[in-house]
Amino acid sequence: MTTGLVPTMGALHDGHRALLRAARAENDRVVMSLFVNPAQFAAGEDFDRYARDEERDRRIAAEEGVDEVFAPSVEQMYPAGFSTRVEVAGVADRLEGEARPGHFAGVATVVLKLLHVVAPDRAYFGQKDAQQLAVVRRMVRDLDVPVEIRSVPTQRDADGLALSSRNAYLSGDERVRAASLHRALLAGDPSLIEGDVEYFTVVDRDTFEPAEPRAGAIRVAAARFGATRLIDNVVLEQR
Repeated sequence: MTTGLVPTMGALHDGHRALLRAARAENDRVVMSLFVNPAQFAAGEDFDRYARDEERDRRIAAEEGVDEVFAPSVEQMYPAGFSTRVEVAGVADRLEGEARPGHFAGVATVVLKLLHVVAPDRAYFGQKDAQQLAVVRRMVRDLDVPVEIRSVPTQRDADGLALSSRNAYLSGDERVRAASLHRALLAGDPSLIEGDVEYFTVVDRDTFEPAEPRAGAIRVAAARFGATRLIDNVVLEQR
């Protein structure tokens, strides 16, 4: 019997449904974790206001055929005296790693714990968080974790905006302007972004080192629309 794990922080949307459906299609058993991980939020970020609606999330999980929802408490995941952090050097140091110090250590630590607890054959992550995906893949490879990391294409609204739990923070005008992020990535032109650009560059999809625009490389960007910070990426194709 094979098990697929879909790690989530709740506030589920259609992007999460795509992950759950992929796991359902490829495994006999599907486990969804539901845990807002404090270790990946820096001081001043949105941990306290991050949307939490466990009843709704469990209902969506049931609709998508999830066999088990693993929803640990903070105390379960980080008991008194917890002092271990998983640092993934290199790929975690750039871009989001620079913008959010400690973020990827928090991600890698909680993902490794989830993989140990659930012991899945496969774990599912969205392509939208491309650097997170690269960090997890490197951690799994380096630490010989016996799991296959599967990526699922970014799910988007009709205007191209990548689905994200943080989209709920956008005002009406900000939501309209936020769609410019994907248009700019497709065009390779950061001037099209109708917000405050933090970075806009092309990187290798595995190392996140700067790369020439080529098939398989990733164009990545982060920008703020009002107080809301969004990230997105597109995989470049052969011309």
